[in-house]
Amino acid sequence: MKRHPKTFRQRMILYNLLMIICIAFIISIYTYSSYRKDVISNETVSSANRLHSLSARLEIACDEMINIVQNCAGRKSLFLASILSGSDSRSDKKSEIYASDVLKDLCAISGYNQYIYKITVFEKGSHFIQAGTSYGNYNDAHRIMAAPWFEELLNKDMQEYTLTLKDNPFTLNAQTNPQLLPLIRPLQYSRMKSPEDAWVCLTISPKLFQDALALLPQDKSVLIMTDDFSAVSSMNMDFFPLKEIESLLSAFPEQKGSLRTQLSGTDCILTWERLPVSGLIFCEVLPMKNMSLNPRGIRATISLVFLSSIAIGFILSLLFTRYLTRPITRLIEHMEVISSGNFSRNPDIESDDELGRIGKQINKMSSHVSALMENRIRDEQEKMDLEIKMLQAQINPHFLYNTLDSIKWIATMQHNTGIVKIVSSLSSLLKNMAKGFNEKVTIRQELDFLDNYVTIEKIRYIELFDVEISVDDPALYKAGIIKLTLQPLVENSIFSGIEPSGKPGLIQIHIYEENQVLYISIRDNGIGISKEDIARMLTDTSRVTKHYMSGIGLPNVDRRIKLVYGEKYGLQIESQVGVFTCVTVSLPLEFLEGVSYVPNHTD
Repeated sequence: MKRHPKTFRQRMILYNLLMIICIAFIISIYTYSSYRKDVISNETVSSANRLHSLSARLEIACDEMINIVQNCAGRKSLFLASILSGSDSRSDKKSEIYASDVLKDLCAISGYNQYIYKITVFEKGSHFIQAGTSYGNYNDAHRIMAAPWFEELLNKDMQEYTLTLKDNPFTLNAQTNPQLLPLIRPLQYSRMKSPEDAWVCLTISPKLFQDALALLPQDKSVLIMTDDFSAVSSMNMDFFPLKEIESLLSAFPEQKGSLRTQLSGTDCILTWERLPVSGLIFCEVLPMKNMSLNPRGIRATISLVFLSSIAIGFILSLLFTRYLTRPITRLIEHMEVISSGNFSRNPDIESDDELGRIGKQINKMSSHVSALMENRIRDEQEKMDLEIKMLQAQINPHFLYNTLDSIKWIATMQHNTGIVKIVSSLSSLLKNMAKGFNEKVTIRQELDFLDNYVTIEKIRYIELFDVEISVDDPALYKAGIIKLTLQPLVENSIFSGIEPSGKPGLIQIHIYEENQVLYISIRDNGIGISKEDIARMLTDTSRVTKHYMSGIGLPNVDRRIKLVYGEKYGLQIESQVGVFTCVTVSLPLEFLEGVSYVPNHTD
């Protein structure tokens, strides 16, 4: 069976603790997310820095290669003029040897001569010269010109030095160096008309890029490509397809950047940088799963944040609940004092905050309760006094009933039927009035009571009026009605309608039911009522004339019905001056003798 916290303070501590745990959990998740985001950001920046360092190093190398080609192709003052303009074979041979040495020195000065596979200077009709890390051959010039890429590279724009990866045209080392990166430029100082007859060709070995990658951390995945996405060199890129990388980089032409993507189903960070002159592309792939998130450090940090948040929150919760429950405890103690019967004011429970305002109201309420109890005691005492007086006053009605009975028997012995009849009616009328005022009776009992009253009034007015009663359904005789409802209405018809007319009148009482509502209409053919008087009749409770036997006017009858049954029931008055007045009583249909009523009329 579950046990729930009983006190308000316990519930507050529990709820605050749950809220603190949720907040601590959210803070822990935020801390982990922030840490992970920082790690990814730092790794991305580190990757970009590595690529920038690599690209800067290789950009210098490419610039040196391009400078060598430019010096060989366009600077007449260096050495080639003396080589190619000699007058005799001995002088040409000597010049060629000198030019070859200068070409080697030029490669050596660049600092990247070990990565120059071959540099070849050729002019048709003259001896060509070569330098580089690979052995030369007299057929090399013809092999270069026979390569499928020769014309394409030779006819490039003079300012375009984009590197492309091509098949090795030199058959001797094609197996060890299957592909090279050639740079070709026509000799600008040559007397040859066709660029194909005089040119310089420098082929760069991919070893340049392999050695550059060897300087990077060996656990990184790096790829170097040419502008046409041909892979020059790579490291740890076996699991990442080149086609996917090519597709991604094609969509992002920026010089450098990074993005988070999926490569072969692996969540990765791809960082890249492009060289503007050579067109080389450097990219690094960082798998998210390989990032050094330091799980032990993360767990320790998150645990510390989580426990610290709970500890601080729990302490604050204790202080808060203590501050909050202290005035509540004072209120409870004061309520216990009130329940023991002490209604004295307690100023300690009053303050300017919400609980203090509750305390003020409790003090005010206790003062009111004390005053009410004093009034109650006084009223009870007065009630006891009234009951004694009422018991004493009951002697008078009983004496009156006995006196009327004596008059009745004297009139009976003298055979005076009129006196017997009026005394019997008056005695019955007084007995019914003395029994109670607001109790409910059946329609039949109310009509019997009304008959006694009509009997007396007919003798008084010497048959000035007649009363006709019609009931649509005999079952309605057992319907309930408040006692003394019809007598004031008939009394009003006699004194306010028929008597002022000065001619015999007729009072018609019709009792019927519609939609479980009991209607009783009292219609007379007296002087009628004007519309202005009708508007005042049901609101002015002071209009009770000296003729009224019951002392109850139409407004009071209407008010009694509304108090008992509700505002939608009561009296309605219709009248036409000099023709008729009809007062209709409406009240809910109910039976006092257990009758199950079924209307006997059909639509």
